[in-house]
Amino acid sequence: MKVGILTGGGDAPGLNIAVYTLTKLLEGRHEVYAIFHGWRGILDKEVRRVRSKDLIDTAFTGGTFIRTSRTNPFKDETRAETFAKNLRELGLDVIVAIGGDDTLSAAAQTQARGLANVVGIPKTIDNDVYGTDYTIGFDTAVNEAIRVTESFKTTLVSHERVGVVEVMGRELVG
Repeated sequence: MKVGILTGGGDAPGLNIAVYTLTKLLEGRHEVYAIFHGWRGILDKEVRRVRSKDLIDTAFTGGTFIRTSRTNPFKDETRAETFAKNLRELGLDVIVAIGGDDTLSAAAQTQARGLANVVGIPKTIDNDVYGTDYTIGFDTAVNEAIRVTESFKTTLVSHERVGVVEVMGRELVG
């Protein structure tokens, strides 16, 4: 089988090691392809066969070696038709989509339209993908916020001041 891997949406810690590990697990039994710039990579045909040895140098770095975008191929029907045509031409049997809400909704559309089998891996520092307890990026985001807050606290105590720490999040829950 031809398996494509993409990362969509914002970047988060753990993406490169996820792509590397998937590639390592699949190679030898399947052809693995990196889809560059998320779903846009299929629209632009930015797809390249990879092996784990190609990815080892970036496996433990931040960001995403295969890049990302906030492209949803189903935002309009013309784009969706181009996406379907390109996907057929690329011949990918399975797509592993690593992303958040929008990336995974495009994955669901790809599957529902019968364009390819899709496996979704949740990735969001907001931990807002329904039905998941943890996502790629969430633990690191929380721990970094705690670390920064703790180090900021010493400055506030030293200057006898009050400070505000704001962290990114999608929605207020509660």
